[in-house]
Amino acid sequence: MIRFRLLSLLLLLSIGSWAQQNQSAPKPLPRLAGTARPNAAQPRNVIFILSDDHRYDFMSFMKPAIAPWLQTPNLDRIRREGAHCPKAFVTTALCSPSRASILTGLFSHQHTVVDNVAPEPPTLTYFPQYLQQAGYQTAFLGKWHMGDEDDRPRKGFNHWVSFRGQGVYYNPVLNVDGKRVEHRDSAYIADVLTDYALNFLNRRDKDKPFFMYLSHKSVHHQFQPSRADRNRFAQSPIQYPASFYQTDPRNQNPETKESGVPHWVRRQRYSWHGVDYLYHGSTTFDSFVRDYCETLRSMDTSIGRVLKYLDDNGLAENTLVIYMGDNGFMFGEHGLIDKRTAYEESMRVPFLVRCPALIKAGITVAQMIQNVDVAPTILELAGLQKAPQMVGRSIMPLLQGQSVPDWRDKIFYEYYWEYDFPHTPTVHAVRTDRYKYVRYHGIWDSNEFFDLEKDPQEMNNLIKDPQHQTTIKEMANQIYDWLESTGGMEIPLKRTVKPRFGDHENKNTY
Repeated sequence: MIRFRLLSLLLLLSIGSWAQQNQSAPKPLPRLAGTARPNAAQPRNVIFILSDDHRYDFMSFMKPAIAPWLQTPNLDRIRREGAHCPKAFVTTALCSPSRASILTGLFSHQHTVVDNVAPEPPTLTYFPQYLQQAGYQTAFLGKWHMGDEDDRPRKGFNHWVSFRGQGVYYNPVLNVDGKRVEHRDSAYIADVLTDYALNFLNRRDKDKPFFMYLSHKSVHHQFQPSRADRNRFAQSPIQYPASFYQTDPRNQNPETKESGVPHWVRRQRYSWHGVDYLYHGSTTFDSFVRDYCETLRSMDTSIGRVLKYLDDNGLAENTLVIYMGDNGFMFGEHGLIDKRTAYEESMRVPFLVRCPALIKAGITVAQMIQNVDVAPTILELAGLQKAPQMVGRSIMPLLQGQSVPDWRDKIFYEYYWEYDFPHTPTVHAVRTDRYKYVRYHGIWDSNEFFDLEKDPQEMNNLIKDPQHQTTIKEMANQIYDWLESTGGMEIPLKRTVKPRFGDHENKNTY
């Protein structure tokens, strides 16, 4: 009896210790039994390809005004053989928040990954977890970039290949299923990731559907193309956007001179993210654009290898391929580079979809879509209903040319001030097909209002125009209604360590 009581006591102590260690662990993912879509077809294979900082119009079929000589033959092929969503937007034009919205189907203030160093909450559920439950084999390959420098394997993926932080273009060190693997001999990151992707496709279980998330480093600064594309566009002329000189105090042209541009935008012209001192003068604007285009061409070539694999292995007809960028990028518009703002070039992204068995060639989707729609769309392809917490919607009906009368008529945008890049304030915006209203928080400056139909380049701020005051008031209220209804009235603060002023080398101070 004494021995039995002793064993019972030890067992209770062990259970208590385990419970104490795991009391903050996230709850298990709920099973999806009973959530299959009615009359769902056989689950489809899905390849989701994400690029970094690729703006919506920088594909050769779009004939970008800044670089009309750009060549992206494989992205052009996806568009030609599938669907193009020219009005695709992100909820936040920044790497980590956008990636979290793609994976969770939530707005940034909901998943709280509000910047590039904010830790990801352990309670988040990523849509590949649902795919795993439905019998999919899943793989992640490339840039994760949530949780700062952490590249450890994440939940939802059977196979994992990633790197720390932004990574490098040449000779990367990768985390392959928890093990460090070095690549040398001028190994190029887009080529290396594609090698891993094709290896996964070769070794997969042919009796199970697959989901592959190929997340390229390209085209993030510092731009570096493959050796094959280096100097490909070295002599190509750059066409500056109309608003390039808008904030230049030397500009005397009334057609391109500033019209209600906020002071913080004007001051940013000569800064890290301004055209007169971009990245602290480390490159010229023309070289900057050419390097970007050459790096983009290198990634396009790697995408072509994936398409060829599908062709050669009988997978092209029934595999859904989605290509998009995590945010846009500005090339001189309003005197700025980079992203973060609510201007079109920043918040708008390329979005292409191809699956000949489901989508007719040449489809153009007229409606506005967002990155929060990715997860519900892929879940539908798996024969599953979207998870109840997701705020996005499946775009499959739109891709198939169906009428969706209750589709959204506006999209919302948010960006939260960052310690490391303090020159861009907190931003909230709402955009319809006709108008855009942008509200700045934490700064004493002018808000912005644009008539996108008459002023697609957003050069004439109508915030003080008497004719638009009713619309401006309505759109301002729409932002607050959106935030109130989705739990966004409090700015998500994160516990992060910052250096003391003037002591940027010591990262262990508060």
